[in-house]
Amino acid sequence: MTKNLTEGSPARLILFFTLPLIAGNIFQQLYAFVDTLIVGRFLGVNALAAVGCTGCLMFLMMGFVIGTSAGLSIVTGQRYGARDYSGVRRSAATCGIVAVAISIVLTIFGILTARPLLILMETPPEIIDGATSFISIIYAGISLVMLFAMQTNLIRSLGDSRTPTMMLAFGLILNIIFEPLYIIVFGWGIPGAALATVSSQVIANVVCFIYIMKRVPALWTRRSDWRVSKSEIWEHVRIGLPMGFQGSVIAIGAIILQVALNHLGPLAVAAYAAAQKIDTIAVMPMMSFGMAMAAYTAQNYGARKLERIKEGVKKCIMMSGAFSIAVGLFNIFLGSRLVELFVGAGEEQVVEYGALYLIVNGACYFILSVLFVIRYTLQGLGQTVVPTIAGVMELVMRTIAALVLCRYFGYIGACWANPLAWVGSVTPLLIAYVITRRSLVDKAE
Repeated sequence: MTKNLTEGSPARLILFFTLPLIAGNIFQQLYAFVDTLIVGRFLGVNALAAVGCTGCLMFLMMGFVIGTSAGLSIVTGQRYGARDYSGVRRSAATCGIVAVAISIVLTIFGILTARPLLILMETPPEIIDGATSFISIIYAGISLVMLFAMQTNLIRSLGDSRTPTMMLAFGLILNIIFEPLYIIVFGWGIPGAALATVSSQVIANVVCFIYIMKRVPALWTRRSDWRVSKSEIWEHVRIGLPMGFQGSVIAIGAIILQVALNHLGPLAVAAYAAAQKIDTIAVMPMMSFGMAMAAYTAQNYGARKLERIKEGVKKCIMMSGAFSIAVGLFNIFLGSRLVELFVGAGEEQVVEYGALYLIVNGACYFILSVLFVIRYTLQGLGQTVVPTIAGVMELVMRTIAALVLCRYFGYIGACWANPLAWVGSVTPLLIAYVITRRSLVDKAE
Protein backbone atom coordinates (compact mmCIF):
# COMPACT_ATOMS: atom_id res chain seq x y z
CA MET A 1 0.00 0.00 0.00
CA THR A 2 1.49 3.34 -1.05
CA LYS A 3 1.70 6.08 1.59
CA ASN A 4 1.94 9.86 1.54
CA LEU A 5 4.89 10.92 3.71
CA THR A 6 4.24 14.65 3.31
CA GLU A 7 1.34 14.85 5.83
CA GLY A 8 1.23 14.04 9.55
CA SER A 9 3.74 13.77 12.40
CA PRO A 10 7.29 13.34 11.01
CA ALA A 11 8.40 11.19 13.97
CA ARG A 12 5.41 8.87 13.67
CA LEU A 13 5.71 8.59 9.89
CA ILE A 14 9.43 7.86 10.03
CA LEU A 15 9.09 5.32 12.86
CA PHE A 16 6.29 3.34 11.25
CA PHE A 17 8.01 3.48 7.88
CA THR A 18 11.24 2.28 9.50
CA LEU A 19 9.84 -0.69 11.44
CA PRO A 20 9.13 -2.82 8.34
CA LEU A 21 12.47 -1.67 6.91
CA ILE A 22 14.25 -2.96 10.00
CA ALA A 23 12.67 -6.37 9.57
CA GLY A 24 13.31 -6.30 5.81
CA ASN A 25 16.98 -5.35 6.08
CA ILE A 26 17.56 -7.94 8.78
CA PHE A 27 15.93 -10.55 6.52
CA GLN A 28 18.25 -9.42 3.72
CA GLN A 29 21.33 -9.89 5.86
CA LEU A 30 20.05 -13.20 7.17
CA TYR A 31 20.73 -14.61 3.68
CA ALA A 32 24.44 -14.24 4.40
CA PHE A 33 23.96 -15.16 8.06
CA VAL A 34 22.33 -18.49 7.20
CA ASP A 35 25.04 -19.24 4.62
CA THR A 36 27.78 -18.59 7.15
CA LEU A 37 26.08 -20.40 10.03
CA ILE A 38 25.35 -23.62 8.14
CA VAL A 39 28.72 -23.64 6.36
CA GLY A 40 30.59 -23.10 9.63
CA ARG A 41 28.72 -25.78 11.57
CA PHE A 42 28.49 -28.47 8.87
CA LEU A 43 31.58 -27.88 6.68
CA GLY A 44 34.14 -26.63 9.24
CA VAL A 45 36.29 -23.59 10.03
CA ASN A 46 38.18 -23.61 6.71
CA ALA A 47 34.90 -23.58 4.79
CA LEU A 48 33.71 -20.75 7.03
CA ALA A 49 36.89 -18.83 6.25
CA ALA A 50 36.42 -19.52 2.50
CA VAL A 51 32.91 -18.08 2.50
CA GLY A 52 33.86 -15.34 4.95
CA CYS A 53 36.79 -14.00 2.95
CA THR A 54 34.43 -13.36 0.03
CA GLY A 55 32.37 -10.99 2.17
CA CYS A 56 34.19 -7.88 0.97
CA LEU A 57 33.84 -8.98 -2.67
CA MET A 58 30.12 -9.49 -2.14
CA PHE A 59 30.05 -6.07 -0.48
CA LEU A 60 31.83 -4.61 -3.52
CA MET A 61 29.09 -5.84 -5.84
CA MET A 62 26.08 -5.74 -3.54
CA GLY A 63 26.97 -2.26 -2.31
CA PHE A 64 26.91 -1.02 -5.88
CA VAL A 65 23.67 -2.85 -6.71
CA ILE A 66 21.76 -1.76 -3.61
CA GLY A 67 23.10 1.80 -3.73
CA THR A 68 22.32 2.24 -7.41
CA SER A 69 18.80 0.84 -7.21
CA ALA A 70 18.04 3.01 -4.17
CA GLY A 71 19.44 6.06 -5.96
CA LEU A 72 17.42 5.46 -9.11
CA SER A 73 14.20 5.26 -7.08
CA ILE A 74 14.91 8.63 -5.41
CA VAL A 75 13.58 10.30 -8.57
CA THR A 76 10.46 8.12 -8.39
CA GLY A 77 9.85 9.20 -4.79
CA GLN A 78 10.33 12.90 -5.61
CA ARG A 79 7.80 12.68 -8.44
CA TYR A 80 5.34 10.79 -6.27
CA GLY A 81 5.63 13.49 -3.61
CA ALA A 82 4.93 16.10 -6.29
CA ARG A 83 1.85 14.09 -7.44
CA ASP A 84 3.35 13.72 -10.91
CA TYR A 85 1.91 10.27 -11.62
CA SER A 86 2.85 10.13 -15.30
CA GLY A 87 6.37 11.04 -14.20
CA VAL A 88 6.28 8.16 -11.71
CA ARG A 89 5.51 5.71 -14.52
CA ARG A 90 8.27 7.10 -16.74
CA SER A 91 10.67 6.91 -13.81
CA ALA A 92 9.76 3.27 -13.17
CA ALA A 93 10.41 2.42 -16.82
CA THR A 94 13.73 4.26 -16.78
CA CYS A 95 14.75 2.42 -13.61
CA GLY A 96 13.97 -0.90 -15.30
CA ILE A 97 16.02 -0.09 -18.41
CA VAL A 98 19.02 1.14 -16.43
CA ALA A 99 18.85 -1.83 -14.02
CA VAL A 100 18.94 -4.38 -16.86
CA ALA A 101 21.89 -2.65 -18.55
CA ILE A 102 23.86 -2.46 -15.31
CA SER A 103 23.07 -6.11 -14.49
CA ILE A 104 24.61 -7.34 -17.75
CA VAL A 105 27.83 -5.41 -17.15
CA LEU A 106 28.12 -6.51 -13.52
CA THR A 107 27.57 -10.19 -14.31
CA ILE A 108 30.35 -10.26 -16.90
CA PHE A 109 32.71 -8.23 -14.73
CA GLY A 110 32.08 -10.33 -11.63
CA ILE A 111 32.60 -13.73 -13.21
CA LEU A 112 35.80 -12.67 -15.00
CA THR A 113 37.41 -11.03 -11.96
CA ALA A 114 36.36 -13.32 -9.07
CA ARG A 115 39.47 -15.51 -8.80
CA PRO A 116 41.99 -12.81 -9.84
CA LEU A 117 40.67 -10.57 -7.06
CA LEU A 118 40.94 -13.36 -4.50
CA ILE A 119 44.52 -13.97 -5.60
CA LEU A 120 45.23 -10.25 -5.41
CA MET A 121 43.84 -10.27 -1.87
CA GLU A 122 46.41 -13.00 -1.01
CA THR A 123 43.70 -15.44 0.06
CA PRO A 124 45.26 -18.46 1.85
CA PRO A 125 45.78 -21.41 -0.57
CA GLU A 126 43.75 -23.80 1.57
CA ILE A 127 40.55 -21.77 1.14
CA ILE A 128 40.87 -20.08 -2.26
CA ASP A 129 39.14 -22.81 -4.30
CA GLY A 130 36.09 -22.82 -2.04
CA ALA A 131 36.00 -19.03 -2.01
CA THR A 132 36.18 -18.87 -5.82
CA SER A 133 33.34 -21.34 -6.34
CA PHE A 134 31.11 -19.53 -3.84
CA ILE A 135 31.59 -15.97 -5.10
CA SER A 136 31.48 -16.96 -8.79
CA ILE A 137 28.00 -18.44 -8.39
CA ILE A 138 26.83 -15.40 -6.44
CA TYR A 139 28.15 -13.11 -9.19
CA ALA A 140 26.45 -15.23 -11.87
CA GLY A 141 23.13 -14.43 -10.18
CA ILE A 142 23.82 -10.73 -9.57
CA SER A 143 21.17 -9.68 -12.11
CA LEU A 144 18.56 -11.32 -9.91
CA VAL A 145 19.73 -9.28 -6.93
CA MET A 146 19.67 -6.08 -8.99
CA LEU A 147 16.16 -6.64 -10.34
CA PHE A 148 14.79 -7.61 -6.94
CA ALA A 149 16.39 -4.58 -5.29
CA MET A 150 14.99 -2.35 -8.04
CA GLN A 151 11.46 -3.68 -7.67
CA THR A 152 11.43 -3.38 -3.88
CA ASN A 153 12.96 0.11 -3.95
CA LEU A 154 10.33 1.31 -6.40
CA ILE A 155 7.60 0.03 -4.09
CA ARG A 156 9.35 1.65 -1.13
CA SER A 157 9.66 5.00 -2.90
CA LEU A 158 5.85 5.17 -2.99
CA GLY A 159 5.72 5.01 0.81
CA ASP A 160 5.20 1.25 1.22
CA SER A 161 7.89 -0.32 3.37
CA ARG A 162 5.78 -3.30 4.48
CA THR A 163 5.52 -5.17 1.18
CA PRO A 164 9.29 -5.24 0.46
CA THR A 165 9.76 -6.66 3.94
CA MET A 166 7.31 -9.47 3.22
CA MET A 167 9.11 -10.20 -0.06
CA LEU A 168 12.48 -10.39 1.70
CA ALA A 169 11.00 -12.64 4.39
CA PHE A 170 9.63 -14.95 1.72
CA GLY A 171 13.05 -15.15 0.06
CA LEU A 172 14.73 -15.89 3.39
CA ILE A 173 12.35 -18.74 4.12
CA LEU A 174 13.16 -20.22 0.73
CA ASN A 175 16.88 -19.83 1.43
CA ILE A 176 16.56 -21.56 4.79
CA ILE A 177 14.82 -24.46 3.06
CA PHE A 178 17.27 -24.70 0.15
CA GLU A 179 20.49 -24.25 2.18
CA PRO A 180 20.55 -27.51 4.18
CA LEU A 181 18.94 -29.33 1.25
CA TYR A 182 21.75 -28.35 -1.13
CA ILE A 183 24.62 -28.65 1.37
CA ILE A 184 23.66 -31.65 3.48
CA VAL A 185 21.17 -33.71 1.47
CA PHE A 186 22.59 -33.15 -2.03
CA GLY A 187 26.18 -32.86 -0.74
CA TRP A 188 27.04 -29.85 -2.89
CA GLY A 189 29.26 -28.27 -0.21
CA ILE A 190 30.24 -24.60 -0.49
CA PRO A 191 28.73 -24.15 -4.00
CA GLY A 192 25.44 -25.38 -2.56
CA ALA A 193 25.33 -22.39 -0.19
CA ALA A 194 25.60 -19.99 -3.13
CA LEU A 195 23.10 -21.92 -5.25
CA ALA A 196 20.55 -21.77 -2.42
CA THR A 197 20.76 -17.97 -2.40
CA VAL A 198 20.45 -17.71 -6.19
CA SER A 199 17.49 -20.12 -6.28
CA SER A 200 15.59 -18.17 -3.65
CA GLN A 201 16.20 -14.93 -5.57
CA VAL A 202 14.66 -16.37 -8.73
CA ILE A 203 11.38 -17.17 -7.00
CA ALA A 204 11.34 -13.93 -4.97
CA ASN A 205 11.70 -11.87 -8.17
CA VAL A 206 8.76 -13.60 -9.82
CA VAL A 207 6.52 -13.12 -6.77
CA CYS A 208 7.49 -9.43 -6.48
CA PHE A 209 6.75 -8.79 -10.16
CA ILE A 210 3.33 -10.46 -9.90
CA TYR A 211 2.52 -8.33 -6.84
CA ILE A 212 3.35 -5.10 -8.69
CA MET A 213 1.21 -6.15 -11.66
CA LYS A 214 -1.76 -6.86 -9.39
CA ARG A 215 -1.50 -4.35 -6.53
CA VAL A 216 0.62 -1.30 -7.43
CA PRO A 217 -1.16 0.65 -10.22
CA ALA A 218 1.19 3.63 -9.84
CA LEU A 219 3.92 1.43 -11.39
CA TRP A 220 1.80 0.09 -14.26
CA THR A 221 3.79 1.48 -17.14
CA ARG A 222 2.45 2.04 -20.65
CA ARG A 223 4.27 1.48 -23.92
CA SER A 224 4.88 5.22 -24.29
CA ASP A 225 6.57 5.32 -20.84
CA TRP A 226 9.39 3.10 -22.15
CA ARG A 227 10.40 5.63 -24.80
CA VAL A 228 12.74 7.38 -22.42
CA SER A 229 14.95 10.27 -23.43
CA LYS A 230 18.62 10.76 -22.70
CA SER A 231 17.74 13.52 -20.25
CA GLU A 232 15.40 11.13 -18.40
CA ILE A 233 18.15 8.52 -18.12
CA TRP A 234 20.65 11.14 -17.00
CA GLU A 235 18.31 12.44 -14.27
CA HIS A 236 18.24 8.95 -12.78
CA VAL A 237 21.86 7.83 -13.22
CA ARG A 238 23.04 11.20 -11.91
CA ILE A 239 21.81 10.09 -8.51
CA GLY A 240 21.86 6.30 -8.88
CA LEU A 241 25.42 5.69 -10.06
CA PRO A 242 27.13 7.90 -7.44
CA MET A 243 25.17 6.10 -4.71
CA GLY A 244 26.31 2.80 -6.20
CA PHE A 245 29.92 3.96 -6.40
CA GLN A 246 29.75 5.05 -2.76
CA GLY A 247 29.02 1.47 -1.77
CA SER A 248 31.80 0.17 -3.99
CA VAL A 249 34.36 2.67 -2.72
CA ILE A 250 33.58 1.62 0.84
CA ALA A 251 33.95 -2.02 -0.23
CA ILE A 252 37.41 -1.37 -1.69
CA GLY A 253 38.48 -0.34 1.79
CA ALA A 254 37.04 -3.60 3.10
CA ILE A 255 39.04 -5.54 0.48
CA ILE A 256 42.28 -3.85 1.53
CA LEU A 257 41.46 -4.70 5.13
CA GLN A 258 40.72 -8.31 4.14
CA VAL A 259 44.23 -8.60 2.69
CA ALA A 260 45.65 -7.58 6.05
CA LEU A 261 43.39 -10.10 7.79
CA ASN A 262 44.49 -12.88 5.44
CA HIS A 263 48.04 -12.34 6.68
CA LEU A 264 46.84 -13.06 10.22
CA GLY A 265 45.72 -16.58 9.28
CA PRO A 266 42.48 -18.61 8.93
CA LEU A 267 41.48 -18.26 12.60
CA ALA A 268 41.50 -14.46 12.39
CA VAL A 269 39.64 -14.58 9.05
CA ALA A 270 36.99 -16.94 10.46
CA ALA A 271 36.53 -14.86 13.63
CA TYR A 272 36.22 -11.61 11.69
CA ALA A 273 33.77 -13.23 9.25
CA ALA A 274 31.51 -14.55 12.01
CA ALA A 275 31.58 -11.31 14.01
CA GLN A 276 30.96 -9.27 10.87
CA LYS A 277 27.76 -11.20 10.14
CA ILE A 278 26.49 -10.41 13.63
CA ASP A 279 27.59 -6.79 13.32
CA THR A 280 25.91 -6.40 9.95
CA ILE A 281 22.56 -7.54 11.33
CA ALA A 282 23.00 -5.29 14.39
CA VAL A 283 23.49 -2.15 12.28
CA MET A 284 20.57 -2.87 9.94
CA PRO A 285 18.03 -0.99 12.09
CA MET A 286 20.30 2.09 11.99
CA MET A 287 20.57 1.77 8.23
CA SER A 288 16.79 1.34 8.09
CA PHE A 289 16.25 4.68 9.82
CA GLY A 290 18.52 6.21 7.21
CA MET A 291 16.65 4.57 4.34
CA ALA A 292 13.38 5.84 5.80
CA MET A 293 14.84 9.35 5.75
CA ALA A 294 15.71 8.98 2.06
CA ALA A 295 12.09 8.17 1.15
CA TYR A 296 10.70 10.76 3.59
CA THR A 297 13.06 13.45 2.34
CA ALA A 298 12.47 12.67 -1.35
CA GLN A 299 8.70 12.94 -1.05
CA ASN A 300 8.79 16.12 1.06
CA TYR A 301 11.37 17.69 -1.22
CA GLY A 302 9.16 16.91 -4.21
CA ALA A 303 6.21 18.52 -2.38
CA ARG A 304 8.45 21.50 -1.41
CA LYS A 305 7.74 20.95 2.31
CA LEU A 306 11.27 21.77 3.35
CA GLU A 307 10.71 22.57 7.03
CA ARG A 308 9.42 19.02 7.55
CA ILE A 309 12.76 17.64 6.35
CA LYS A 310 14.69 19.46 9.07
CA GLU A 311 12.27 18.28 11.76
CA GLY A 312 12.41 14.73 10.42
CA VAL A 313 16.22 14.63 10.67
CA LYS A 314 16.13 15.73 14.31
CA LYS A 315 13.53 13.13 15.31
CA CYS A 316 15.21 10.37 13.34
CA ILE A 317 18.62 10.94 14.96
CA MET A 318 17.00 10.71 18.40
CA MET A 319 15.24 7.43 17.60
CA SER A 320 18.15 5.81 15.76
CA GLY A 321 20.66 7.00 18.37
CA ALA A 322 18.68 5.42 21.21
CA PHE A 323 18.57 2.13 19.37
CA SER A 324 22.31 2.25 18.58
CA ILE A 325 23.16 2.48 22.27
CA ALA A 326 20.89 -0.45 23.16
CA VAL A 327 22.17 -2.80 20.45
CA GLY A 328 25.77 -1.77 21.15
CA LEU A 329 25.43 -2.86 24.77
CA PHE A 330 23.82 -6.12 23.65
CA ASN A 331 26.78 -6.99 21.42
CA ILE A 332 29.32 -5.95 24.03
CA PHE A 333 27.94 -8.21 26.75
CA LEU A 334 26.74 -11.16 24.64
CA GLY A 335 29.26 -11.08 21.79
CA SER A 336 31.16 -14.24 22.70
CA ARG A 337 27.98 -16.33 22.87
CA LEU A 338 26.84 -15.01 19.51
CA VAL A 339 30.15 -15.86 17.83
CA GLU A 340 30.08 -19.36 19.35
CA LEU A 341 26.91 -20.05 17.35
CA PHE A 342 29.04 -20.12 14.20
CA VAL A 343 31.91 -22.33 15.31
CA GLY A 344 30.60 -24.36 18.23
CA ALA A 345 32.57 -25.33 21.32
CA GLY A 346 36.35 -25.85 21.25
CA GLU A 347 37.27 -22.81 19.12
CA GLU A 348 38.14 -20.47 21.98
CA GLN A 349 40.50 -18.22 20.02
CA VAL A 350 37.97 -17.67 17.24
CA VAL A 351 35.31 -16.80 19.83
CA GLU A 352 37.66 -14.45 21.68
CA TYR A 353 38.66 -12.64 18.48
CA GLY A 354 35.05 -12.33 17.35
CA ALA A 355 33.88 -10.96 20.70
CA LEU A 356 36.66 -8.35 20.63
CA TYR A 357 35.42 -7.10 17.24
CA LEU A 358 31.87 -6.75 18.58
CA ILE A 359 33.03 -4.84 21.68
CA VAL A 360 35.00 -2.26 19.70
CA ASN A 361 32.32 -1.72 17.07
CA GLY A 362 29.38 -1.82 19.49
CA ALA A 363 30.88 0.98 21.54
CA CYS A 364 30.84 3.27 18.48
CA TYR A 365 27.39 2.54 17.02
CA PHE A 366 26.02 6.00 17.85
CA ILE A 367 28.43 7.56 15.34
CA LEU A 368 27.13 5.18 12.69
CA SER A 369 23.50 6.03 13.49
CA VAL A 370 24.13 9.72 12.81
CA LEU A 371 26.08 8.88 9.67
CA PHE A 372 23.19 6.91 8.15
CA VAL A 373 20.55 9.56 8.87
CA ILE A 374 22.58 12.43 7.41
CA ARG A 375 23.86 10.49 4.39
CA TYR A 376 20.44 9.26 3.30
CA THR A 377 18.86 12.67 3.91
CA LEU A 378 21.35 14.30 1.55
CA GLN A 379 20.72 11.55 -0.99
CA GLY A 380 16.96 12.08 -0.69
CA LEU A 381 17.59 15.70 -1.64
CA GLY A 382 19.39 14.49 -4.76
CA GLN A 383 22.88 15.40 -3.53
CA THR A 384 25.66 13.07 -4.64
CA VAL A 385 29.03 14.83 -4.31
CA VAL A 386 29.37 15.01 -0.51
CA PRO A 387 28.10 11.45 0.15
CA THR A 388 30.67 10.26 -2.40
CA ILE A 389 33.40 12.20 -0.60
CA ALA A 390 32.24 10.57 2.62
CA GLY A 391 32.63 7.17 0.96
CA VAL A 392 36.17 8.06 -0.08
CA MET A 393 36.92 9.02 3.52
CA GLU A 394 35.76 5.57 4.64
CA LEU A 395 38.16 4.06 2.09
CA VAL A 396 41.04 6.16 3.40
CA MET A 397 40.38 5.26 7.02
CA ARG A 398 40.06 1.52 6.36
CA THR A 399 43.25 1.63 4.33
CA ILE A 400 45.07 3.28 7.24
CA ALA A 401 43.75 0.57 9.55
CA ALA A 402 44.93 -2.16 7.17
CA LEU A 403 48.37 -0.74 6.43
CA VAL A 404 49.21 0.72 9.83
CA LEU A 405 47.04 -0.60 12.67
CA CYS A 406 47.00 -4.24 11.54
CA ARG A 407 50.72 -4.18 10.97
CA TYR A 408 51.61 -2.87 14.41
CA PHE A 409 48.70 -4.06 16.56
CA GLY A 410 47.48 -7.19 14.75
CA TYR A 411 43.85 -8.24 15.03
CA ILE A 412 42.81 -5.42 17.39
CA GLY A 413 43.93 -2.96 14.72
CA ALA A 414 41.52 -4.54 12.24
CA CYS A 415 38.72 -4.21 14.77
CA TRP A 416 39.17 -0.42 14.84
CA ALA A 417 38.83 -0.11 11.05
CA ASN A 418 35.05 0.44 11.08
CA PRO A 419 34.91 3.08 13.85
CA LEU A 420 37.71 5.04 12.16
CA ALA A 421 35.85 4.84 8.85
CA TRP A 422 32.63 6.10 10.48
CA VAL A 423 34.39 9.11 12.00
CA GLY A 424 36.04 9.94 8.67
CA SER A 425 32.76 9.67 6.81
CA VAL A 426 30.42 11.49 9.20
CA THR A 427 32.62 14.60 9.36
CA PRO A 428 32.05 15.89 5.78
CA LEU A 429 28.41 14.74 5.93
CA LEU A 430 27.68 16.85 9.01
CA ILE A 431 29.38 19.90 7.49
CA ALA A 432 27.36 19.49 4.28
CA TYR A 433 24.11 19.01 6.18
CA VAL A 434 24.58 22.17 8.27
CA ILE A 435 25.10 24.17 5.07
CA THR A 436 22.15 22.45 3.36
CA ARG A 437 19.87 22.98 6.36
CA ARG A 438 20.46 26.72 6.22
CA SER A 439 19.59 26.81 2.53
CA LEU A 440 16.42 24.79 3.19
CA VAL A 441 15.34 27.29 5.83
CA ASP A 442 15.96 30.17 3.43
CA LYS A 443 13.94 28.46 0.68
CA ALA A 444 11.11 27.65 3.11
CA GLU A 445 10.89 31.31 4.06
